[in-house]
Amino acid sequence: MNGPTLGIIGGSGIYDLVGLEDREQVVIDTPFGAPSDALITGTMFGVRMAFLPRHGRGHRLAPHELPFRANLHAMKQLGMQCVVGISAVGSMREDVRPGHLVIVDQFLDRTRGRTAESTFFGDGCVAHAHFADPVWEPLRQLALLAARAAGAVAHDGGTYLCMEGPLFSTRAESRLYRSWGVDVIGMTNLQEAKLAREAEIAYATIALVTDYDCWHEGEADVDVAAVLAVLRQNADLARRVVVELARALAAAEPITAEGCMQHALITQPQAITADARRRLQLLIGKYLG
Repeated sequence: MNGPTLGIIGGSGIYDLVGLEDREQVVIDTPFGAPSDALITGTMFGVRMAFLPRHGRGHRLAPHELPFRANLHAMKQLGMQCVVGISAVGSMREDVRPGHLVIVDQFLDRTRGRTAESTFFGDGCVAHAHFADPVWEPLRQLALLAARAAGAVAHDGGTYLCMEGPLFSTRAESRLYRSWGVDVIGMTNLQEAKLAREAEIAYATIALVTDYDCWHEGEADVDVAAVLAVLRQNADLARRVVVELARALAAAEPITAEGCMQHALITQPQAITADARRRLQLLIGKYLG
Protein backbone atom coordinates (compact mmCIF):
# COMPACT_ATOMS: atom_id res chain seq x y z
CA MET A 1 0.00 0.00 0.00
CA ASN A 2 1.11 3.53 -0.80
CA GLY A 3 0.37 6.73 1.07
CA PRO A 4 1.56 8.26 4.34
CA THR A 5 2.36 6.10 7.34
CA LEU A 6 2.79 7.05 11.00
CA GLY A 7 3.98 5.01 13.94
CA ILE A 8 3.26 6.22 17.47
CA ILE A 9 5.26 5.02 20.47
CA GLY A 10 3.28 5.93 23.57
CA GLY A 11 5.10 6.68 26.78
CA SER A 12 4.02 6.66 30.43
CA GLY A 13 0.26 6.94 30.71
CA ILE A 14 -0.42 6.31 27.01
CA TYR A 15 -1.19 2.64 26.44
CA ASP A 16 -3.73 2.76 23.60
CA LEU A 17 -4.69 4.85 20.59
CA VAL A 18 -8.41 5.42 20.12
CA GLY A 19 -10.03 6.57 16.91
CA LEU A 20 -8.37 4.15 14.51
CA GLU A 21 -10.43 2.65 11.70
CA ASP A 22 -9.86 -0.98 10.64
CA ARG A 23 -8.26 -1.54 14.04
CA GLU A 24 -6.23 -4.74 14.43
CA GLN A 25 -3.85 -6.12 17.05
CA VAL A 26 -0.61 -7.45 15.58
CA VAL A 27 1.95 -9.65 17.34
CA ILE A 28 5.38 -9.28 15.76
CA ASP A 29 8.72 -11.01 16.16
CA THR A 30 11.93 -9.37 14.95
CA PRO A 31 15.60 -10.37 14.51
CA PHE A 32 16.15 -8.46 17.77
CA GLY A 33 13.45 -10.23 19.77
CA ALA A 34 9.92 -9.22 20.69
CA PRO A 35 8.85 -5.57 21.02
CA SER A 36 7.40 -4.15 24.22
CA ASP A 37 3.91 -5.43 23.42
CA ALA A 38 1.55 -6.23 20.58
CA LEU A 39 1.05 -3.33 18.19
CA ILE A 40 -2.28 -1.82 17.18
CA THR A 41 -2.67 -0.96 13.50
CA GLY A 42 -5.37 0.95 11.65
CA THR A 43 -6.01 4.10 9.66
CA MET A 44 -6.88 7.71 10.45
CA PHE A 45 -7.63 10.27 7.71
CA GLY A 46 -6.25 7.73 5.24
CA VAL A 47 -2.91 7.51 7.06
CA ARG A 48 -1.80 3.97 7.88
CA MET A 49 -0.82 3.91 11.54
CA ALA A 50 0.76 1.62 14.10
CA PHE A 51 0.73 2.16 17.85
CA LEU A 52 3.06 0.61 20.43
CA PRO A 53 2.99 1.22 24.20
CA ARG A 54 6.66 1.75 25.01
CA HIS A 55 6.52 0.23 28.48
CA GLY A 56 3.94 -2.43 27.60
CA ARG A 57 0.31 -2.44 28.68
CA GLY A 58 0.19 -2.21 32.44
CA HIS A 59 3.58 -0.45 32.37
CA ARG A 60 5.68 -3.60 32.88
CA LEU A 61 9.05 -2.45 31.51
CA ALA A 62 11.44 0.02 33.13
CA PRO A 63 13.41 2.40 30.86
CA HIS A 64 16.60 0.32 31.08
CA GLU A 65 14.64 -2.84 30.18
CA LEU A 66 13.07 -1.55 26.98
CA PRO A 67 13.65 -3.56 23.77
CA PHE A 68 14.38 -0.45 21.71
CA ARG A 69 15.77 -2.35 18.71
CA ALA A 70 12.78 -4.66 18.49
CA ASN A 71 10.38 -1.73 18.86
CA LEU A 72 11.85 0.21 15.94
CA HIS A 73 12.35 -2.89 13.81
CA ALA A 74 8.68 -3.75 14.34
CA MET A 75 7.72 -0.30 13.08
CA LYS A 76 9.88 -0.90 10.00
CA GLN A 77 8.27 -4.29 9.43
CA LEU A 78 4.86 -2.61 9.42
CA GLY A 79 6.06 -0.10 6.82
CA MET A 80 6.07 2.98 9.05
CA GLN A 81 8.10 5.72 7.33
CA CYS A 82 7.46 8.21 10.15
CA VAL A 83 7.54 7.48 13.89
CA VAL A 84 6.75 9.85 16.73
CA GLY A 85 7.79 9.02 20.28
CA ILE A 86 5.61 10.53 23.00
CA SER A 87 7.35 10.82 26.35
CA ALA A 88 6.79 12.15 29.87
CA VAL A 89 9.61 14.48 30.93
CA GLY A 90 10.72 16.83 33.65
CA SER A 91 11.28 20.51 32.89
CA MET A 92 14.63 22.21 33.40
CA ARG A 93 13.28 25.68 32.59
CA GLU A 94 11.06 28.00 34.61
CA ASP A 95 8.91 28.88 31.60
CA VAL A 96 8.37 25.26 30.54
CA ARG A 97 5.61 24.33 32.94
CA PRO A 98 3.89 21.03 33.79
CA GLY A 99 1.22 20.46 31.18
CA HIS A 100 3.27 22.09 28.41
CA LEU A 101 4.67 20.20 25.42
CA VAL A 102 8.20 20.50 24.04
CA ILE A 103 8.79 19.48 20.42
CA VAL A 104 12.48 18.76 20.93
CA ASP A 105 15.19 19.10 18.30
CA GLN A 106 18.30 17.90 20.18
CA PHE A 107 19.36 15.15 22.58
CA LEU A 108 22.08 14.71 25.18
CA ASP A 109 22.98 11.18 26.24
CA ARG A 110 23.58 10.39 29.92
CA THR A 111 22.66 6.70 29.74
CA ARG A 112 25.27 4.11 30.68
CA GLY A 113 23.98 0.57 30.24
CA ARG A 114 22.19 0.63 26.89
CA THR A 115 24.96 0.18 24.33
CA ALA A 116 23.47 -2.98 22.83
CA GLU A 117 20.02 -1.38 22.52
CA SER A 118 21.30 1.86 20.98
CA THR A 119 22.33 0.53 17.54
CA PHE A 120 21.44 -2.14 15.04
CA PHE A 121 25.11 -2.38 14.04
CA GLY A 122 28.16 -4.21 15.28
CA ASP A 123 28.72 -7.99 15.44
CA GLY A 124 29.55 -8.40 11.76
CA CYS A 125 28.69 -5.05 10.18
CA VAL A 126 29.84 -1.55 11.16
CA ALA A 127 28.10 1.71 10.23
CA HIS A 128 28.30 5.29 11.46
CA ALA A 129 25.16 7.30 10.80
CA HIS A 130 25.11 11.09 10.56
CA PHE A 131 23.33 12.29 13.70
CA ALA A 132 24.11 15.98 14.12
CA ASP A 133 20.40 16.73 13.82
CA PRO A 134 18.79 13.75 15.56
CA VAL A 135 15.17 14.72 14.85
CA TRP A 136 13.73 14.67 11.33
CA GLU A 137 12.87 18.34 10.89
CA PRO A 138 9.90 18.13 8.45
CA LEU A 139 8.17 15.70 10.81
CA ARG A 140 9.07 17.81 13.85
CA GLN A 141 7.48 20.86 12.22
CA LEU A 142 4.28 18.92 11.55
CA ALA A 143 4.26 17.74 15.18
CA LEU A 144 4.61 21.34 16.37
CA LEU A 145 1.71 22.50 14.20
CA ALA A 146 -0.39 19.54 15.36
CA ALA A 147 0.31 20.26 19.02
CA ARG A 148 -0.76 23.86 18.69
CA ALA A 149 -3.82 22.90 16.65
CA ALA A 150 -4.79 20.58 19.51
CA GLY A 151 -4.69 23.52 21.93
CA ALA A 152 -1.39 22.70 23.62
CA VAL A 153 1.21 25.16 24.83
CA ALA A 154 3.98 23.77 22.65
CA HIS A 155 7.59 24.98 22.77
CA ASP A 156 9.40 25.01 19.45
CA GLY A 157 12.64 23.09 19.94
CA GLY A 158 14.65 22.14 22.99
CA THR A 159 17.28 19.71 24.20
CA TYR A 160 16.15 16.44 25.79
CA LEU A 161 18.67 15.01 28.27
CA CYS A 162 18.25 11.24 28.36
CA MET A 163 19.26 9.87 31.78
CA GLU A 164 19.65 6.24 32.77
CA GLY A 165 17.00 5.93 35.48
CA PRO A 166 14.95 4.32 36.82
CA LEU A 167 15.52 6.64 39.80
CA PHE A 168 14.89 10.34 39.32
CA SER A 169 17.82 12.79 39.49
CA THR A 170 19.69 13.79 42.60
CA ARG A 171 19.44 17.48 43.37
CA ALA A 172 23.12 17.93 42.40
CA GLU A 173 22.53 16.21 39.04
CA SER A 174 19.43 18.28 38.36
CA ARG A 175 21.25 21.54 39.03
CA LEU A 176 24.19 20.42 36.88
CA TYR A 177 21.97 19.50 33.94
CA ARG A 178 20.15 22.81 34.23
CA SER A 179 23.49 24.65 34.10
CA TRP A 180 24.20 22.89 30.79
CA GLY A 181 21.19 24.60 29.23
CA VAL A 182 19.07 21.51 28.59
CA ASP A 183 15.31 21.99 28.43
CA VAL A 184 13.76 18.69 29.52
CA ILE A 185 14.90 15.42 31.08
CA GLY A 186 13.60 11.92 30.40
CA MET A 187 14.69 8.29 30.25
CA THR A 188 13.73 6.86 26.86
CA ASN A 189 13.63 8.74 23.57
CA LEU A 190 17.27 9.04 22.57
CA GLN A 191 17.66 5.35 21.76
CA GLU A 192 14.56 5.53 19.58
CA ALA A 193 15.98 8.49 17.67
CA LYS A 194 19.29 6.69 17.06
CA LEU A 195 17.66 3.48 15.85
CA ALA A 196 15.15 5.32 13.68
CA ARG A 197 18.02 7.04 11.88
CA GLU A 198 19.77 3.71 11.27
CA ALA A 199 16.49 2.24 9.99
CA GLU A 200 15.89 5.22 7.66
CA ILE A 201 12.74 6.18 9.56
CA ALA A 202 11.83 9.85 10.05
CA TYR A 203 11.58 10.39 13.81
CA ALA A 204 10.35 13.13 16.12
CA THR A 205 9.63 13.41 19.85
CA ILE A 206 6.71 15.04 21.61
CA ALA A 207 7.75 15.62 25.22
CA LEU A 208 4.93 16.00 27.77
CA VAL A 209 6.12 17.97 30.81
CA THR A 210 4.97 16.51 34.12
CA ASP A 211 7.18 18.23 36.73
CA TYR A 212 10.18 20.47 37.44
CA ASP A 213 12.55 17.61 38.30
CA CYS A 214 14.09 18.59 41.68
CA TRP A 215 16.05 21.77 40.89
CA HIS A 216 13.12 24.14 41.49
CA GLU A 217 13.18 25.45 45.06
CA GLY A 218 9.64 26.80 44.80
CA GLU A 219 8.07 23.49 43.71
CA ALA A 220 7.75 20.13 45.42
CA ASP A 221 10.33 17.53 44.49
CA VAL A 222 9.24 15.15 41.76
CA ASP A 223 7.38 12.05 42.92
CA VAL A 224 5.35 9.38 41.17
CA ALA A 225 1.98 10.53 42.53
CA ALA A 226 2.47 14.06 41.18
CA VAL A 227 3.71 12.75 37.85
CA LEU A 228 0.73 10.43 37.47
CA ALA A 229 -1.70 13.25 38.18
CA VAL A 230 -0.26 15.35 35.35
CA LEU A 231 0.01 12.29 33.10
CA ARG A 232 -3.72 11.73 33.33
CA GLN A 233 -4.29 15.29 32.18
CA ASN A 234 -1.70 14.99 29.43
CA ALA A 235 -2.96 11.68 28.04
CA ASP A 236 -6.07 13.19 26.45
CA LEU A 237 -4.03 16.08 25.09
CA ALA A 238 -1.54 13.64 23.56
CA ARG A 239 -4.36 11.78 21.83
CA ARG A 240 -5.69 15.05 20.37
CA VAL A 241 -2.20 15.90 19.12
CA VAL A 242 -1.93 12.50 17.39
CA VAL A 243 -5.26 13.12 15.64
CA GLU A 244 -4.08 16.52 14.42
CA LEU A 245 -0.75 15.04 13.35
CA ALA A 246 -2.45 12.34 11.29
CA ARG A 247 -4.68 15.00 9.71
CA ALA A 248 -1.64 17.13 8.85
CA LEU A 249 0.39 14.20 7.54
CA ALA A 250 -2.46 13.21 5.22
CA ALA A 251 -2.32 16.64 3.59
CA ALA A 252 1.46 17.14 3.61
CA GLU A 253 4.14 16.39 1.08
CA PRO A 254 5.58 12.89 1.64
CA ILE A 255 8.08 12.71 4.50
CA THR A 256 10.78 10.07 4.24
CA ALA A 257 14.26 9.38 5.57
CA GLU A 258 15.05 6.92 2.80
CA GLY A 259 18.66 7.20 1.67
CA CYS A 260 20.13 8.61 4.88
CA MET A 261 22.22 5.45 5.48
CA GLN A 262 23.54 5.17 1.92
CA HIS A 263 27.05 6.33 2.84
CA ALA A 264 27.12 5.14 6.46
CA LEU A 265 28.43 1.59 6.01
CA ILE A 266 32.11 1.06 6.84
CA THR A 267 32.46 -2.72 6.60
CA GLN A 268 33.43 -3.98 3.15
CA PRO A 269 30.62 -6.03 1.58
CA GLN A 270 32.65 -9.24 1.44
CA ALA A 271 33.41 -8.95 5.15
CA ILE A 272 29.78 -8.60 6.31
CA THR A 273 28.77 -11.81 8.03
CA ALA A 274 25.77 -13.85 6.93
CA ASP A 275 24.13 -13.33 10.32
CA ALA A 276 24.57 -9.55 10.06
CA ARG A 277 23.03 -9.60 6.59
CA ARG A 278 20.03 -11.47 7.95
CA ARG A 279 19.54 -9.02 10.84
CA LEU A 280 19.94 -5.93 8.69
CA GLN A 281 18.21 -7.00 5.49
CA LEU A 282 14.95 -5.13 6.06
CA LEU A 283 16.72 -2.02 7.32
CA ILE A 284 19.47 -1.45 4.77
CA GLY A 285 19.56 -4.53 2.56
CA LYS A 286 19.89 -2.41 -0.56
CA TYR A 287 23.30 -1.14 0.63
CA LEU A 288 24.83 -4.47 1.65
CA GLY A 289 26.15 -5.37 -1.80
